[in-house]
Parts: sequence; structure tokens; C-alpha cells
Amino acid sequence: MRLFFTGLRIASDGTVRDVSAAPAPSPAAPTSSETSGSPGTPGSPIELNLTGDPADLTAALVDIPSVSGSEAMIADAVESALRRLPHLRVQRVGQSVLARTDLGRPTRILLAGHLDTVPIADNVPSRRDGDVLHGCGTTDMKSGDAMLLHLAATLPAPARDLTFVFYECEEVDYDRNGLTRIQAEHPEWLAADLAVLGEPTNGNVEAGCQGTVSATVTAHGRRAHSARSWLGDNAIHRARAVLDRLAAWDARIVDIDGCEYHEGLNAVGITGGVAGNVIPDECTVRVNFRFAPDRSAEQAVGVVRDLFADFEVSVLDVAAGALPGLHAPAAAEFVAAAGGRAQAKYGWTDVARFAALGIPAVNYGPGDPSLAHTREEHVRMSQIREMTEVLRGFLTG
Repeated sequence: MRLFFTGLRIASDGTVRDVSAAPAPSPAAPTSSETSGSPGTPGSPIELNLTGDPADLTAALVDIPSVSGSEAMIADAVESALRRLPHLRVQRVGQSVLARTDLGRPTRILLAGHLDTVPIADNVPSRRDGDVLHGCGTTDMKSGDAMLLHLAATLPAPARDLTFVFYECEEVDYDRNGLTRIQAEHPEWLAADLAVLGEPTNGNVEAGCQGTVSATVTAHGRRAHSARSWLGDNAIHRARAVLDRLAAWDARIVDIDGCEYHEGLNAVGITGGVAGNVIPDECTVRVNFRFAPDRSAEQAVGVVRDLFADFEVSVLDVAAGALPGLHAPAAAEFVAAAGGRAQAKYGWTDVARFAALGIPAVNYGPGDPSLAHTREEHVRMSQIREMTEVLRGFLTG
């Protein structure tokens, strides 16, 4: 899980503009391929058993290091395994692997997972302790990938057409994210009635996601020698008004499709000061606004600017949220199959990309999201199996 720009950028005048039609990547990037054979690394790909226990498959994926930018080995293994399945059409795009059925079903479900992880913290290879599997990516999100890969192999005739997207570079910046390239070069692969992302949700359905604004609020003053402080204007003191407004801000709780989204506007950093004998003339507070998806990105930026209208505000980045979209038939059916309850997603995930395309999207994957990116990352193997069977029931029902 990672915070990114979505199809929005901040212009030099501070306005937000839509650039969702992302430019094509550098010509030096690896090319797309729908042919079999070696996809770019010497030797034979690692063999993955997609039809066995998805918990064992999780361990096998964890044992293939795939820090962002170095996914070639795991992508080779995934591609090789999927190409052995006659019911799937497979395409390689850089270090992302796409597969789909074309059975003429009335609905199509897109199932997506990223292949990369954050840097390894002495937690590869995987290890087992009873029902618990430890290792980098066990939660975020190789257990989700294993769930999807197992279903890709064991559902040759699902009740709905399926598209599988295993993509690179989710944990880094937006332009390197594999979905950015796929959307630019192969948008037809992202068409669906529902998108399910295997991000960790600890067995729950998490719908939509919050949006986020990162900005700085700067107070200005006038420098002076601290021995003659009355000749200056202390900017750090002036910044107290910024902190007071943040502390007093009335955060909304918004119910959308039965999901409660809590907003938060907080100081996350502060800088100021020149020297021990100088009254500072500038103090900058960095703020983060997590907003409910009923606000647009532009409206969220407006909230920050209006609250600090008498200060200098610079927007650093913004990502639109995603509405839960649970009124869509496919989404409602999935929630019912998963137990009948969905909750709001706190944080930003790639469901926002699909929401921007008009596709309802949910997060559903094994693992506790609070363990993502930690040295102690782990997942219950029984949960991997249980969630795989819930998803199987939806796809075959």
C-alpha cells in the first residue's frame, strides 16, 4: 500500500488539473508481449504450483525477492505458470502480467495484485510457526497474489469472465506503477463490472478509500537579534494560530453506502528557526488531510486553503478518494457472498484508479494491514485458504 498521485497534478498556480491520460512510458521500457518464451531473464523461470495450497504458494512467492523495480524474476515465474493454463489469454507488459478468460459471460470481474514489496528487512526467505507464515510481503500482498493465482488456475469455467492483473511498482511513485502503463497502453484490459484488489483487509471487505491532500502552511515574520526581540516578529509564534485551528477543526464522519469514512486534518511536521540568537522570520507546518470520498480532490484542496486563507499555502500532492460503489450489482453480490458487510477503507489504494474509470472497486485480501511494511509482517495461513474459498464462491455462483 502506498500513497500516490492519481490522475491529478498541481499546476504552478496551485490549481488541480486532471492528467489521467498518462503519457506513454519511455521507449526504453520493456515491451508488451503476447508470445511465450523467456520474458527477459536468463535461465528457466522458477516453477510455481498454482493448483496446490494457496498458503504454500504464498511462501513460494515470498521466497522470490521482488522489491519495487526488481520484479523480473517473480513476473517470469507468474507468466510461465499462467501460460500453462489453456483457458487463459496471457499478456506481459513490462514486469506486469495480465491474464483473462473470454467465455462470453454477462459480467467481468477484474482481480488485481501488485508483485512488488518494500525493501526486505531480514525477513526473506519465509518461515512458518504453526498457522503463521512470516516474511516480507506475506501481508502486503503476496498472500493476496497467491489467492488470485490459485483461482486463476482452478477456475477454468467461472460463472463470470475474469481478468487477472499482477503488476509492478505499486510501492513507489505513480508513474512507475504498472497500472499507469497498462491504462495508457492497454486500457481494454482494465474494463470490468467490478474490480477486487487483494490488498490486506484481515478478512473484511473494504470499500472505496479516503482521498489525501499534503500541503504546507507557512507563517511569515521578521528577523531580529534575540536580544532585541521587540524589533522582530516571531514566525514560530505566529504558527500557533495554524496549530490552534488544526486542533479545533471539526472532523466529519460520513456514511456512504453504509461505510463510515472518518476525516482527519492534522499537522505532521513543523520546521522553523535560524539560529539560537535570531528571531525566526518563517515557520512552516506540514499538514495532511484525509478526506471522505464524497469530496472531490479540488474541494478538499479548497478546505485547506479556506481554513488558512491568511497564511501561505502550498499543495504538495493530492490523491482523489474512491466512492464505495456498493450499489452496483456486482459489488452488492460480492459483499453478500463475503458475509454481507463492508467497511470503509482508511488509507489510499489503487481502487481509486478504478473508481476514476467508473468501475466499482473493493479491497479484499488476507493479512492485517497494520502489519504491512513491518519487520514482523506475517499472515495466518488458514485465513489465506478461507478467503480464497469465499472469493471462489462468488466467482462461481
